[in-house]
Amino acid sequence: MLARDWYYTQRRRVGLDTAVASIYDVSEDSDARARQALTTLGVKPGWRVADIGCGNGVLATEAALMGAEVDAIDISPAMLGLAEIYARDRKANIRTQPAGLLSFAYQANSYDLIVSEFTLHHLPDFWKAVAMSRIFNALKPGANFYLRDMVFVSMPDGVERDVEGWADFSIKNHDFERDSVMTHMRDEYSTFGWVMERMLTETGFTLVSADYHAPLHGTYLLRKPKPDEQI
Repeated sequence: MLARDWYYTQRRRVGLDTAVASIYDVSEDSDARARQALTTLGVKPGWRVADIGCGNGVLATEAALMGAEVDAIDISPAMLGLAEIYARDRKANIRTQPAGLLSFAYQANSYDLIVSEFTLHHLPDFWKAVAMSRIFNALKPGANFYLRDMVFVSMPDGVERDVEGWADFSIKNHDFERDSVMTHMRDEYSTFGWVMERMLTETGFTLVSADYHAPLHGTYLLRKPKPDEQI
């Protein structure tokens, strides 16, 4: 077996125990948003769906209640524990897997839909590209990848505002908490939307839509082309 000491260690970013994970509450709004997203994505009974970075399991559970076979994947044991409890309370059947974007187990061309929300930014850009390639390989041709993540929608303003001024503007005008903004600028690996789009298309995805509805949020719908659609 090849030595893997050079491989990026996802677990260094976990930082969650059961007490911390308990702050990830579930609301009717989160249920409704998950159902709406899955309905828009056309989830059907019998589909194989993976939710990578599933967190408290809301979207994974909703997909299971719609009849999908769901793999709920998260690097944090605490979050998987919450997901299992939530699915059990809703009488939904999900399979949990303690893994991340770089380590989740899959068979090639096996998933009808993969979803990942607010997880990719934990990886440096090189490893983001590796993760996207793994997701691309796991999807069936013609299947979709739904990605929501922390991205920088606009550039720091240079002459008009320095980085501190840009951060202050984002916080004051978009109701973000300062600690959250500064963490993503300083400690996380959030990147620019245009970098994300290029990485996704270079991986082989067709970019169906990109929605930048806030300065730090991006939502992408990607499609894995069928063989006869590839150039």
